[in-house]
Amino acid sequence: MTTMTPPTASPTAHKLWGGRFAGGPAPAFEALNSSIGVDFRLWPFDVQLSRAWAMALYNAGVLTLDECGEIETGLDAVAARLDAGEQPAASDEDVHTLIDRLLHDEIGDTASKLHTGRSRNDQVATATRLWSMDAATRLDTAVRDLQQVMIDQAHGLETTLMPSYTHMQRAIPVSAAHWLLSHFWPLARDRTRLRAAQRAAGVLPLGSGAVAGCAYPISRVLLQGSLGFGTLTQNSIDAVSDRDFVAELLFSAAMISTHLSRLAEDLIIFGSSEFGFVRFGDAYSSGSSMMPQKRNPDAFELARGSAARMLGDLTTLLATLKGLPTSYNKDLQDDKRVLFDAVDTLLLVLPAVGGGLAECEFNPQRMRAALSSTMMATDLADYLVRKGATFREAHGAVGRLIRQCEDGQLDLHTLPLAAFTGAHPLFEQDVFDALSALHSVEQREVEGGTGPSAVRAQLEAAQSALG
Repeated sequence: MTTMTPPTASPTAHKLWGGRFAGGPAPAFEALNSSIGVDFRLWPFDVQLSRAWAMALYNAGVLTLDECGEIETGLDAVAARLDAGEQPAASDEDVHTLIDRLLHDEIGDTASKLHTGRSRNDQVATATRLWSMDAATRLDTAVRDLQQVMIDQAHGLETTLMPSYTHMQRAIPVSAAHWLLSHFWPLARDRTRLRAAQRAAGVLPLGSGAVAGCAYPISRVLLQGSLGFGTLTQNSIDAVSDRDFVAELLFSAAMISTHLSRLAEDLIIFGSSEFGFVRFGDAYSSGSSMMPQKRNPDAFELARGSAARMLGDLTTLLATLKGLPTSYNKDLQDDKRVLFDAVDTLLLVLPAVGGGLAECEFNPQRMRAALSSTMMATDLADYLVRKGATFREAHGAVGRLIRQCEDGQLDLHTLPLAAFTGAHPLFEQDVFDALSALHSVEQREVEGGTGPSAVRAQLEAAQSALG
């Protein structure tokens, strides 16, 4: 989309208001009031809705067919100029003023008829909704691309075993693919939220006017269809002030960034020398200006850091909305600042995380080396349960064995059989089979578990979930 350079000077101000004012606004107020630096990027959607509005005015008998055609031709010319890089003038208060000025340049006084029956209140609400619907689609594609990278990497990790962690302490052996897919499913939920946010944005406010509705017999149903909205707003007062859809998209962005941060945190930890589970590639890492040996996972660290910005954007909007009285207030002008920041940031972060993950090299040997037979303590308890003990009884017996290992700085598999039978009489020679990490994983074939068949089924489900 076209980016904006600083506004150029303009000898003649062009405003959509001001007839009741004796003088012009103070420069300090103009600087504060101007939003063109933020909302300029809405121009394709403002042009789109303006074309639809011209046709609605024609159908309502406000414009002649020739006037409607002239306005549509003029809007095409405006779009061509903006697409070619034309920038706002210093006098352009917002994107709507900019387009109105350029349309007057193209077709003269006929342009003045386009604003009949509409307000910048319902105009900006419509343009922001159109932008949000498009943004949700772009975010969904970027999340899906990252999910595909996860699946591709997980296929190579199905038979690699690694520790799972709770409280950052080694827990039970799992397939490394199972660990990686634990980051896939949160993103699947994020895509569901994005679709919901897109539907929330797909409610047409155009035709609501400034606050009370349009005084001309325009067809909002035809506007809805021509602009691709799913339904219509039911109340004109609510329509011009509703920014729930922005909050929903920001919440989706905050959740996506939170999930990216958790993935990044795992990879950063696993990539440290102390773990050595993963080696970062060159393309998404950086070096140190002082220490030549360093390879820093900057892409993942920046992804982790961006989650704070996403949370800030959401909180900023909610704090703004909670104090507003009925209908439109100029506070809402800043909704786009946080919306654009969140989407722009995510569209930078998501490809970088995907690229960084794609070139990660996992180290199966280091992962397996981090396993120990003590991690099979739960399997030992299950062993006793299968022999007829209660789980509480089994838990206590294994706990005593673990304490014995800690006191002697031993691992479970190094204890003699006598130690096991001393802890509980149901232990037999086959107890040592239960101390195998592979045996542990193979016992967990429940749906969603880390067993080999369960992980294969999960991979198939993940690929199907991409749609």
